[in-house]
Amino acid sequence: MSLISRVIATPAWKVFAQYYYPFLTRHGADDVAFLNLGYEESPPMAVPLSASDETDRYCIQLYHRVATQTDLTGKKVLEVSCGHGGGASYLVRSMRPASYTGLDLNPAGIAICRKTHQLPGLEFVCGDAENLPFDDGSFDAVVNVEASHCYPSLPRFFAEAARVLRPGGHLLYTDVRRFDHYAEWESALTDAPMRMAGKEIISENVVRGLMKSLPRSQHMFTRRTPPLLHGPVRAAVAASNAKICRGLQTGETSYRMYCLVKD
Repeated sequence: MSLISRVIATPAWKVFAQYYYPFLTRHGADDVAFLNLGYEESPPMAVPLSASDETDRYCIQLYHRVATQTDLTGKKVLEVSCGHGGGASYLVRSMRPASYTGLDLNPAGIAICRKTHQLPGLEFVCGDAENLPFDDGSFDAVVNVEASHCYPSLPRFFAEAARVLRPGGHLLYTDVRRFDHYAEWESALTDAPMRMAGKEIISENVVRGLMKSLPRSQHMFTRRTPPLLHGPVRAAVAASNAKICRGLQTGETSYRMYCLVKD
């Protein structure tokens, strides 16, 4: 969770993210399936989950909310920046696409995905969000969750997403930005070669998810640290989460969800 607080606070976050994710994978997060923030509604979503998924409920609910902007049943789906593959695994099992391809620039993460998430119709490939290694019109939907803040060129990603989508295909997209990047963000979305079919500011829902998932975050960061350090680490994680929540509540940052359609 501390990644996002750094992402929205430093001008060098793009370079930072390029090296941070492989480091995170290799040094303690190889068994963490989700790297995104959480999501919860009021009243609670109560998405039916298996016992093995319950620990990741609030991360899963963000994927669920983004993906259900359209029907993925029987569709060919690409997830750009799939992280450690938890979202891909959940969507394959719950949304029943015909096929699902997870792509990520982090080779260590892709290795984890291939080892951990072995399901029919699910594959993982290493690749660049701004130079997708697929033919034109290859997919019915592209999923992108909390990743585009790491891309050097957001317009380039939108162009590539549109290229690999079939006519009528959907880009199901969500991410966070600081207030001083709102105009640039909206401009890239307006100029994208797709029609905007849905937009929602979900900052309050992400705050709820973060608050609910704090114990998970604390466990994630303490499970491999000496017991003597558990207290300080738990306190640091709580402080980091609180800072993210304050930013979302005050409008310093905004978490938004979009659905774009290729006509």
